[in-house]
Amino acid sequence: RLVHLDLKGAAPRAQYLEQLLPLLRALGATGLLLEYEDTFPYTGPLELLQAPHAYSPEELQALLSWARAQGLDVVPLLPFPLQFVLKHRQFAHLREVKELPNALNPHKEESLALVKAMIDQVMALHEDLQWFHIGCDEVYYLGEGEESKQWLQQQNNTPEKLCLSHIKAVATCLAWSYPMVTPIVWDDMLRGISEETLAESGVPQLVQPMIWDYATDINVEGKVQLIEKYRRCGFSKVWFASAFKGATGANQSLTLIGHHLRNQLEWLQVAQRSPADVLEGIALTGWQRYDHFAVLCELLPVAIPSLAVCLQALKNGGYSEKVKENVENLLGMPNLEIETFMSPSLGTFPGSNVLTLVTQISFHLKSSVDELLERNRYSTGWFSPYHRKRKIIHPIIVHHLQPDAVRLFSKWNAVVQDLQAAMEPVFHSCAIEEWMEENVHPHLQKLQEVVDDLDEA
Repeated sequence: RLVHLDLKGAAPRAQYLEQLLPLLRALGATGLLLEYEDTFPYTGPLELLQAPHAYSPEELQALLSWARAQGLDVVPLLPFPLQFVLKHRQFAHLREVKELPNALNPHKEESLALVKAMIDQVMALHEDLQWFHIGCDEVYYLGEGEESKQWLQQQNNTPEKLCLSHIKAVATCLAWSYPMVTPIVWDDMLRGISEETLAESGVPQLVQPMIWDYATDINVEGKVQLIEKYRRCGFSKVWFASAFKGATGANQSLTLIGHHLRNQLEWLQVAQRSPADVLEGIALTGWQRYDHFAVLCELLPVAIPSLAVCLQALKNGGYSEKVKENVENLLGMPNLEIETFMSPSLGTFPGSNVLTLVTQISFHLKSSVDELLERNRYSTGWFSPYHRKRKIIHPIIVHHLQPDAVRLFSKWNAVVQDLQAAMEPVFHSCAIEEWMEENVHPHLQKLQEVVDDLDEA
């Protein structure tokens, strides 16, 4: 049971992860799937890939030793295709399509040299790895570059074969240098490929596919048949991938636990109907952005209750009153709600104050500002946009409206300052700034403007 930490947005500080790992272990995690992206401490020509908040080698080694101390396997994930690499001007010449940083050109020797250099640097900081996830999902636009178009004109060449040859090349890069490590790939590019083409490609002997589906109504029978197809093609083992957050909306701020619990229960049905020896494990994904260029979705501390419920359900083979009690005890949260968004009661898990304050803001900030500006009769009747623009107001309306506006502005300012203080031990300033600009500032700014307009009028 791997917990996926998607570090391409709001990457937690190393010290926060140190506090979190014992809880993950207690909840039933057996490993971490670390999707580094631009938070890995690359060196040499690759150093420009590092974000300003990337982990230092010392922080990363500390994190890996804390994971070992908790008995958690670590599986690094390098997301080929490499949006976070191909966005840089220095690597733009390796794009499959010149204008788009979506896929690596599979025909250039330099592309594979880049892949190998990245794998080598990640491997150098990790000991005793059993698996290495090489991504290979959603490789949009592969086959649309000029060299690929020429390749596809040759006899018997198809987009499917191009995709498989690319996966094989990346997996071989890993296998040649690190024969004890098994590559894992997302399976979405493999699902539609015929058994014959898959079997002939040599890919099934090199990688283990991770079958992902984050829905609440998985086609269980279809998944069982897909597993059987993969076995017939020569794949020795498969993985499943569910989600505990980051799969219900690109700009989602709160995690609906019930959705993610139902997703786990569906996967348990698939597991029960699959041969016992075929399943290697399951990764509980927790996406932090839908892709490298998207906004942030639910922050990690906000989704800890969902992760706890999902892990415990998988560990116990289902969800029951006893499992619910276990989760409540481990999180220090009474009255865990799974079918509605969490009421903002404080737990004792690391970052629970972030959850409480984010819940308060997500539920009430926008609605309270809208109430004042769009449903308060003094605002709509006597201090409309027309009045505000011209700074005209009847003096008695100031007495009716100004105290409410000032009180609301002061209240939310205090909540936001509390949230900022709660987020600082968990996140770097860039993540806090981004979350605030997306979720807080537009509404606070409206309040600030009405307070200012009342003053002037």
